[in-house]
Amino acid sequence: MGVPAFFRWLSRKYSSIIVHCVEERSKECNGVRIPVDTSKPNPNEVEFDNLYLDMNGIIHPCTHPEDKPAPKNEDEMMVAIFEYIDRLFNIVRPRRVLYMAIDGVAPRAKMNQQRSRRFRASKEGAELTEEKQRMREEIIQRGGYLPPEEIKERFDSNCITPGTEFMDNLAHCLRYYVADRLSNDPGWRNITVFLSDASVPGEGEHKIMDFIRRQRAQPNHDPNTHHCLCGADADLIMLGLATHEPNFTIIREEFKPNKPRPCALCGQMGHEIKDCQGTAREKQGEHDQFADTMPVAEQEFIFIRLCVLREYLERELTMASLPFPFDFERSVDDWVFMCFFVGNDFLPHLPSLEIREGAIDRLVGIYKDVVHKTGGYLTQNGFVNLERVEMIMHAVGVAEDNIFKKRKEDDENFKRRMKEKKKRMKAEHQAPAYLTTGQFAPQALGGRDRPQPVHNARHQAFDMRMQRPSDSSDSRGVKRKAEDSDSEPEPEDNVRLWEEGWKQRYYKTKFDVDVTDEDFKRKVVKSYVEGLCWVLRYYYQGCASWKWYFPFHYAPFASDFKDIVGMFSEFEKGTKPFKPLEQLMGVFPAASGNFLPTTWRNLMTSPDSSIIDFYPDDFAIDLNGKKYAWQGVALLPFVDERRLRAALDDVYPDLTSEEVKRNSLGSDVLFVARSHPLCDFIQELYRAQSNEGTEFPAELCHGIQGTLNLDDDPILPDKVKFKDPQYTDGYVFKAVILPGAKIPSKVLKPSDWERSGQGPWRPQLGFNPNRQQAHLNQSAFRALG
Repeated sequence: MGVPAFFRWLSRKYSSIIVHCVEERSKECNGVRIPVDTSKPNPNEVEFDNLYLDMNGIIHPCTHPEDKPAPKNEDEMMVAIFEYIDRLFNIVRPRRVLYMAIDGVAPRAKMNQQRSRRFRASKEGAELTEEKQRMREEIIQRGGYLPPEEIKERFDSNCITPGTEFMDNLAHCLRYYVADRLSNDPGWRNITVFLSDASVPGEGEHKIMDFIRRQRAQPNHDPNTHHCLCGADADLIMLGLATHEPNFTIIREEFKPNKPRPCALCGQMGHEIKDCQGTAREKQGEHDQFADTMPVAEQEFIFIRLCVLREYLERELTMASLPFPFDFERSVDDWVFMCFFVGNDFLPHLPSLEIREGAIDRLVGIYKDVVHKTGGYLTQNGFVNLERVEMIMHAVGVAEDNIFKKRKEDDENFKRRMKEKKKRMKAEHQAPAYLTTGQFAPQALGGRDRPQPVHNARHQAFDMRMQRPSDSSDSRGVKRKAEDSDSEPEPEDNVRLWEEGWKQRYYKTKFDVDVTDEDFKRKVVKSYVEGLCWVLRYYYQGCASWKWYFPFHYAPFASDFKDIVGMFSEFEKGTKPFKPLEQLMGVFPAASGNFLPTTWRNLMTSPDSSIIDFYPDDFAIDLNGKKYAWQGVALLPFVDERRLRAALDDVYPDLTSEEVKRNSLGSDVLFVARSHPLCDFIQELYRAQSNEGTEFPAELCHGIQGTLNLDDDPILPDKVKFKDPQYTDGYVFKAVILPGAKIPSKVLKPSDWERSGQGPWRPQLGFNPNRQQAHLNQSAFRALG
């Protein structure tokens, strides 16, 4: 979800939702590595049924890691992906299902964000290449040394998009990987593996949610299934809550702020590219590294227990003396909905609501204050009550002026504190060594007993850098420091939300219209209201429209939400997703056109192209009140779908048979080992050459239902195409706890409520959801140390 600070806020406020994963390591005996036996009980003292992998969160760090050297080629990338999956499987040890979902073609609402990201990535990559070349020349001119550059093509992460050869190769490699593990790993032999590759439309996490919702609607579904979903995006937490499954856990890499990264030029730790001094020259055939080169630590994992988050929310959202019965499940859905206002992947956040300023707490407070007026909940099963939403927005709108003034005041106070801190650090850095090292002795004023600094100058500078709290990265991925805020030029802010007339300036600057243009303002609000309805439907019922998107770069104000009840009726029925190559044309800059067929690529670059305006060579980034380019708004033109399709009609005949195949939409694939109860049933399908969509008995697959079709290119062990059960006409997903579900025992204690919202979270020790603490483990002990 588009709220970078959401997880940090959540883990601080509800610290007990986090536990550190216990990970069993492989051992070595007489030079032979003995793998972990994942068929044994889980060392985290909990048994998971289903593990779902949002694969894009694995693919990106494995192909272009930020904290270690990148793989040399595609083969190394694939191996890194396999090893990452192995680690997760070792930690979670699912007993029923492993579902791997790669992002397929996304809804148009998401494609606009993808377009922004890919244009930025291309621009930043080109700028980084230029800066590396410039710095290399400067270092060599100063007499410094850098090893000769390896001649290799820069990895363009934009290839991690449906329709490219890379994604096609990845799908094939994963098929062989799964086949190998099912045949050789005892922990895999009784599970059912689903692979939803990039040819299957939909974002990875939403394909997973659709699978869960559809299985949940079947009569054989086990309401006590324990789900574990891997991914780092904050929206996974919302999606997990939206399932209303009582046993749902998120696994993700441990969040470590200010994690040091290697220099993009020399690969050493402890400095940025702009401070690079080169490396030591090679001596006797060995590379003499600087003493401050740091080994890369393996990333550790944490569990986010949604059952514990539900405990926190139940206490926070429970309201007495309501004019209607309190329903905790409905209030959870309202909380999820309110979080959309501070950011998501499909809509810009409202100007007055910032997660770092406590916007969610503000919304919850307003929600509880006006609930007596609303007469009911804001949402039900993914559908929005706009009359009640307007009451919430009115209350936020009344406070907008004060919010903007307080934001300015806090910003000025922050700058003042940072300036004072920098002065203190500078004074301490320039003090005599015996005052800064703490090693003062009576003989320290002279002779051979004069105290020596503990660190040399390079180490001192490195330590100072490491002590500075880093805010974030700039447009080139270079780390910036909060203390630099007084030395860097402030971006010009023509809107000045903290001054009188802010609404007039906002609409004139951002939309180039006068604030008195009520028709235009209403058009923006109407689109935003449609967006809120679309996003909530997407989270609870699936994609309501593949073609809808918010057609503006900026959001309206909360105070503009007036008379919104009649602004939305229903989405257009029967819309279909783009095909993979069509999506590439919709989200790629011309610099990534090498992933497209030649004649398609020409549409991005030829002056005679009818859609050349979709692919600007450069584009403005509006900082929109922020400081760094990565935080700003990329002002790219929106793609007109009709014009795009018309242009593509002329080049479709040029596709080769291989490109036609990559441009087609596929199906999920189901794998089982030969020992699985479903294997005989699948083999019978192949013997009978039955390819009409055969339903399989739920008892053969832990209650899972669906239909099977023969695969065109089967890989042993047996695999078939899988299709989820279809909903009957008019079916609506019920956002309720299912009958027979056992709610996990409460784990929170009074001290947990007292700690809520107080400073950095500390991982719990062990997982067991029915106990506050389990056995000690080394990694958790280190985290607490």
